[in-house]
Amino acid sequence: MKKISRKGFLKLAAATAMGGVTAGALAACESASSAASSAVSSGAGSAAAGGSYIPGTYEGTAQGISSTVKVTMTFSETAVTDVVVDTSGETASYGAAAAEELKEQLLAAGSAEIDGVSGSTITSDAVMKAAQSCYAQARGEAVVTSVQLPTGDENDWLGTEPDIDEAAITETWDTDILIVGAGNGGLMAAAYAAKNGLDFRIIEQNVAVQDTRHWIGAVDGFGAQEHGVVTDKGKLLSEISRYASGKCDQRVVKTWLDESAEAIGFVREIMEDEFGVSMTYTYGEEARWPEENALENTDYIYPEIEYTYDRSTGAERNKLFQEYIEGLGYAIDFKTALAKLEKDDTGRITGIIAQNTDDGHFIRINAAQGVLLACGGYPGNPYMMEQLDPLGTSVTTACSYSPADRGYGIRAAVWAGANLDQEAAPMLFDRGVVPPGQDAGYVESESAFGGKAFPGPIRQYNPGTQPFLKVNRHGERFANESCPYNDIVYAAAHQPGRVYAQIHDDNWYEDVQRFHTIGCSAQTRAGGEGYVLPKMEEAEAAGCFFRADTIEELADKLGFTGEDKDTFLATVERYNELYDQQEDTDFGKPAYRLSAIRKAPFYGCWLGASLLTTEQGIAINEKGQALDTNNEPMPGLYVTGDMSGSFFANNYPCLMAGVAMGRTITFAMKAVKQMAGLDEA
Repeated sequence: MKKISRKGFLKLAAATAMGGVTAGALAACESASSAASSAVSSGAGSAAAGGSYIPGTYEGTAQGISSTVKVTMTFSETAVTDVVVDTSGETASYGAAAAEELKEQLLAAGSAEIDGVSGSTITSDAVMKAAQSCYAQARGEAVVTSVQLPTGDENDWLGTEPDIDEAAITETWDTDILIVGAGNGGLMAAAYAAKNGLDFRIIEQNVAVQDTRHWIGAVDGFGAQEHGVVTDKGKLLSEISRYASGKCDQRVVKTWLDESAEAIGFVREIMEDEFGVSMTYTYGEEARWPEENALENTDYIYPEIEYTYDRSTGAERNKLFQEYIEGLGYAIDFKTALAKLEKDDTGRITGIIAQNTDDGHFIRINAAQGVLLACGGYPGNPYMMEQLDPLGTSVTTACSYSPADRGYGIRAAVWAGANLDQEAAPMLFDRGVVPPGQDAGYVESESAFGGKAFPGPIRQYNPGTQPFLKVNRHGERFANESCPYNDIVYAAAHQPGRVYAQIHDDNWYEDVQRFHTIGCSAQTRAGGEGYVLPKMEEAEAAGCFFRADTIEELADKLGFTGEDKDTFLATVERYNELYDQQEDTDFGKPAYRLSAIRKAPFYGCWLGASLLTTEQGIAINEKGQALDTNNEPMPGLYVTGDMSGSFFANNYPCLMAGVAMGRTITFAMKAVKQMAGLDEA
């Protein structure tokens, strides 16, 4: 692979248009005429007197939706004489079909500034950027060498680490601690480092801090202490390991068990003492599944305390943490994207090469004490989703993730020799509402990264988690609906279309009070009609939710016909029988979670999974250090948040409310302590 030279880098505008950017979005081009290329690169060629261009043929490339778009332009001294546009790798009905029109526009315009083709915006933008490079070469302004674009593809999610020429690095920053990513983990780390007066920098590829995850699970924190709640850490450790089928590192879990109390105490210190925003939490009966759930030892299947804060104030923790560090004289370097990690001859990670996403120049950032990667998971990267988690991808119908979470930090760490967990662990919520007839899985999307998106029009339909009757496309009940969020969507992996319908009647409000679900699904119970009815109306307006005066009418609206309709009606009748006898002899659902379907109007919708994030990440040890492929610590490299591993496998244990965020903030603090020599543990 050829190097990206100082003159050879292009702006990351193509990737910027699609949300988060890294060196993985580098566009590149080279002259198709070796003679012309030689003349330009040697400085022997220049625009003729009275002319505008160096005659010759030049190529430019840029990242499109799902492929590298190539433009080949032939120049005389004064004009463009021929254009070839290659968009063959783009979506067939959109970008690929636009090639001829884009060619004609370039020929007519006499510049790279064209209108583009409606419906093919990203492809059009890529063609313009490739053409701009051709014009620059023809004017003798740049020599751009061809490089493999490390964005990954449908056959290779990892791609190839960029080889960046030293001459292309035009800035150098020195710091003790470098934090990559201004999300939940990165800002927790930055706030703790700022509190301790440490020398650090924090960079973020986007233009603002990332979304706050408000709920945090912690063990034996201030809430537990105030109410005398004592968690059996040994039992909880065993339960987390069981949930992960033993595929976790119990020492990593123990760090959260033992140190999350200190971490949530620090969050409280900043939120309450610095900004006057009260911390709140759930405990006791509100946080406990009823005994009738028929699960043994339910007192330890989740941490007793889930923390958040008074959100009626409009506060967002990440934004307040940004304000806090800025008040102490620190700043976040936005539009600064991780390109690759750097290490010395001993294998120690010494820093990174980053790229400014405004003008494309490269920056070497040396980190004397270490680098903390907090770059998020990979839910926004269809290449990684399909190759690393085909099962989770197949049952997903909607997204509630950040589109900027494309696994760039994971890929950079793997390029540097880090060990990626082998087991997928998606955070799937049973709330991906879709219209009748829509299958789960990706659909083509011209505007999405990789040309694919999930079809659901609503991020999360929260009432979908309630344990109402659920049936497949043949009208058959197929599972116990009283289960963790992801269990029902995994059960649907064995059903037609990998989707299912949820059915209930007008007694839904009374039913959800009795169901008493916990975690974020409790919003349906706690919010009541004022919360749920707008959700129903939103889904109804999107053609995904239906109400009817009779069950027969509801069956028609949901798309059941013929034998499937007959089966559906029989299933509803059977479900009413189970409710009457207060015993689910078909699938064993606890009696308190059965419900009658008799009171009109009747309600129904089709559901799959809504993907929030991925938890398959870089293996770490109990100190938060990244591990190499031999599971040895990588000196100088730490990882936290969704891109860290060793904690989850198979799925996310949603009954343990807030545990992922608890893990994130605990290891953010742990990493800073380790790098700064503040850790006594």
